[in-house]
Amino acid sequence: RHLRNTLERIKMSRKKWTSEKIFTRLLNNKTQKTFWENVRELRKRPNKDVYNQAFKLASSKSEKEKIIGIYVLAQLGFDPRFQQDKTVDLYFKLLENEKSPKVISAILSSISHNNENLNEKQISRLIEFKTHKFVNVRFELTLAISCLENENAIKTLIELSNDKDSDIRNWATFGIGTQLDNETEEIGIALWNRIPDKDESTRLEAISGLAKRKDKKIKEVLKTELKKIGENGSMILESIELLNDREFIPLLEKKIIENKKSKKVNEDWLLETINKLNGK
Repeated sequence: RHLRNTLERIKMSRKKWTSEKIFTRLLNNKTQKTFWENVRELRKRPNKDVYNQAFKLASSKSEKEKIIGIYVLAQLGFDPRFQQDKTVDLYFKLLENEKSPKVISAILSSISHNNENLNEKQISRLIEFKTHKFVNVRFELTLAISCLENENAIKTLIELSNDKDSDIRNWATFGIGTQLDNETEEIGIALWNRIPDKDESTRLEAISGLAKRKDKKIKEVLKTELKKIGENGSMILESIELLNDREFIPLLEKKIIENKKSKKVNEDWLLETINKLNGK
């Protein structure tokens, strides 16, 4: 309890620290937890002093200083970001010669928070990292190009949905399945390729993406999933809602009866899904 109270006092006092003091703390950080707490506090201060100091650090030759500056600028202010265009230009300038996987990952992660107005040249530069040997780089790339209504970005997400790393497959599948409304044959094939995926999260994202597109063939998959649904079945029920097929109502009612004994799934979720299929 004493430790928790001490941490709370530090958290409250951090708000009173000068920005210079927080930057100093960041440069001497001992733990990841305090690192991100200090970064988040600076991000709440969208002014020229913080921006200029972060910009200077991001332009440094020191890996540690670069990463601090890059992350502070990433979400400095919101709607709009503070000097967002200048920040994005800096990120792409840094990418020209950067070799450190940690710095590249930080840049890609930060671009994911500032990717609304990327141009074709910038997107082409990003997708060059799709075969990077470091998993973190490919993972952050996946986030950086998500939500982009761009042919090359979508094609790259489709490729990443087949990555050997399950987190990358998961987020890429989420990117093409849920975050995009496009209904191309290529996206459909990519989603179906993930239905037998060994990673549960990736497989569920693929099911959701196909249900969202009202792919009739996903109905049988959902019926099978409903039979074995457990306490983590909210995504299956959401997919049933997306497919919006009333044929599932009696199956859901049957599942409620079974669930009285098994208690495997939240009954309220089942009832809510039935109500939505009934248009309530």
